[in-house]
Amino acid sequence: MDYQALAELLFPDVAETPAQLEAKYPPRKVPEGAVITRMAPSPTGFVHLGNLVQGLTSERMAHQSGGVLFLRVEDTDAKREIPGAVEVLIESLKHYGIHFDEGATIDGDNGEYGPYRQRQRASIYHVYAKKLVEEGMAYPCFCTEEELAAMREKQEANKETTGYYGPYAIWRDRPMEDVQAQLRAGQPWVLRFRSTGDVSRQFKFNDLVKGELTVTENNVDQVLLKSDGIPTYHFAHAVDDHLMRTTHVVRGDEWLPSLPFHIQLFQALGFKLPKYVHIGPLMKMDGTSKRKLSKRKDPELALTYYKSAGFPVQAVYEYIMTLLNSNYEDWRRANPSAPATDFKFSAKKLNPAGNLFDYAKLCDVSKNEIAKMDAEQVYSLLLNWAQEFDPAFGDRLAADPEFAKKIFAIGRGGKKPRKDMATWADAKPYMGFFYDEYLEAPVFDEKFSPSVIRRALEKFLERFDFQDDSNAWFDKVKEITGELGFTTDMKAYKADPNAFPGTVADVSTFLRLAVTGKTNSPDLYTVMQILGYDRTVQRIRNAIALLG
Repeated sequence: MDYQALAELLFPDVAETPAQLEAKYPPRKVPEGAVITRMAPSPTGFVHLGNLVQGLTSERMAHQSGGVLFLRVEDTDAKREIPGAVEVLIESLKHYGIHFDEGATIDGDNGEYGPYRQRQRASIYHVYAKKLVEEGMAYPCFCTEEELAAMREKQEANKETTGYYGPYAIWRDRPMEDVQAQLRAGQPWVLRFRSTGDVSRQFKFNDLVKGELTVTENNVDQVLLKSDGIPTYHFAHAVDDHLMRTTHVVRGDEWLPSLPFHIQLFQALGFKLPKYVHIGPLMKMDGTSKRKLSKRKDPELALTYYKSAGFPVQAVYEYIMTLLNSNYEDWRRANPSAPATDFKFSAKKLNPAGNLFDYAKLCDVSKNEIAKMDAEQVYSLLLNWAQEFDPAFGDRLAADPEFAKKIFAIGRGGKKPRKDMATWADAKPYMGFFYDEYLEAPVFDEKFSPSVIRRALEKFLERFDFQDDSNAWFDKVKEITGELGFTTDMKAYKADPNAFPGTVADVSTFLRLAVTGKTNSPDLYTVMQILGYDRTVQRIRNAIALLG
């Protein structure tokens, strides 16, 4: 076979050479040890938590080393592409602090190593495809879908490994005349890699997460170019990562089965192999067993979920960091106010088996993050969320910002700030009672007679002085407690509960329910101060009326 002639026959319009492309995309001028990495998603429209895990891993590795993070869109599978998916991905990752130094953007490409969308790079792939044909490392295959299906059925019947290899690679060594005849007839073809691998041989490979792996050689003649001239992911990623000077490839470990072919392809092209970081899947407890997070079963897999649920960006970021590096929590405790970017991230500390997603822990992390914020921050972030996801509530908050900020100032600061909210969606249940339209009617404990509760509320109204400080206010509550025959001595009550009809805590609960409609709320004295005298009194009177 005259491989040079075959290459010219298949790629008559390719005049550019690999050497010219090497000159066009020279090695990057970055500090020694700098990581050049990328995110390379497919525009399928579903942005998931795994994208954020990969993105954050890539971003930390690149930026803490003085390197480069770029976005490349792997849109070689046109059938799966969703219009607008790239824009959704970019905005989603931007929302969570993933900054790209170059690559595909909403407004086009940014950077000197583009194009950054693979379907725009067809001419580049054809240069290297031609090179492989010239060297006898690739050839055209004219097999129809029917022929491939029949081949697969035969292999399965014979209990053989399925694939295009060995005696089944029927176009590997066909003469030039057969190729020419097919081309003259206008028959479609794909370009296949001519594998020299042998499944009886293995080699060692070091992954930055998995460690040393024993890998079986690839013997399948994989497709490099599809019949429309667009490359497969395998071929495209090798060419792109080389020309874009990628040093580290971060991806899910579902790509491990393809690793032998990828290594083989890099070697055939004469490219330096990047370092691979294969991340395990996100897992979830399902009863007593673990399973992968599922797009169908688990709404929390979608990245949009966290925004709509109202998790602050920083909370999600902090939680993902705890998943990625087990020592992050210790570092955070020692550095409570330091920016997360000060933490020395290590890919080697990623869990090889994948991480267990713990929703309860995420909520705890989020409560801590919200508790650190001042009232101004809480108000601003909550308002932004509410205006998008609960407009009526957003309008209520916007109508009187200072009133809302007073509410969020309750219990903030100090060594033990309140931790009432894990998400912005928790805000209305937590503080909605401050607004009359969200106030729920009180439901009092049936063990207390309505007449006793009514007496307690009436006695409070008789003594209520808005000018009282918190101590004077509580002294009056204790006076009422004694007058009802209840006790302020909690130890005595615990020792003999039958000795008293109730406690000062019960009297406080009567008041709390009357004013807030809840058994649990922020400091009741402060609540009354924010509501004001008239609204407080009116709510207590309304509760008395309900009691009959």
